[in-house]
Amino acid sequence: MPSKPIEHTLGDALRAANKTIAAAESCTGGLVGHLITNAAGSSDYFIGGLTTYAYHAKVRQLGVHWETLDTHGAVSAETVLEMAAGVRAAMETDIGISVSGIAGPGGGSPEKPVGLVWLGLDAPDGSWTRRHDFEGEREAVKQQAAQAALQFVLDYLDGGLAGG
Repeated sequence: MPSKPIEHTLGDALRAANKTIAAAESCTGGLVGHLITNAAGSSDYFIGGLTTYAYHAKVRQLGVHWETLDTHGAVSAETVLEMAAGVRAAMETDIGISVSGIAGPGGGSPEKPVGLVWLGLDAPDGSWTRRHDFEGEREAVKQQAAQAALQFVLDYLDGGLAGG
């Protein structure tokens, strides 16, 4: 029997925990929200998402600080933490998940290569980040990043994140 898609597993876990979630996305362009809403009944726990591709959108919509962007860039632990906290506050949810990365084919550098993706998660009991270095073309990086974001939330709900 094929395994259940991650978005269905996540939906079951969010419903069981009685938690709501919102997503702040950059490089995935709304794919995290798309995946979450593939599960019937996702309106029970998915409040909404913001695709904030440009710096201005991150500042205006999520409250990311210009200083954070100027100092660390959009693809950084510091920025995804502010994005996750910002979307959680804006949507008044239990969990905020954020994604920012370099999907390619251009835009990479030796310090931040194509495929680099940072994820942020903000919840009442803490905030966390994860760094991923994905391989492949643009669409593959986006898909891997969106799947990793859902897994990050599942790990949180399963108690798999230490400290905060």
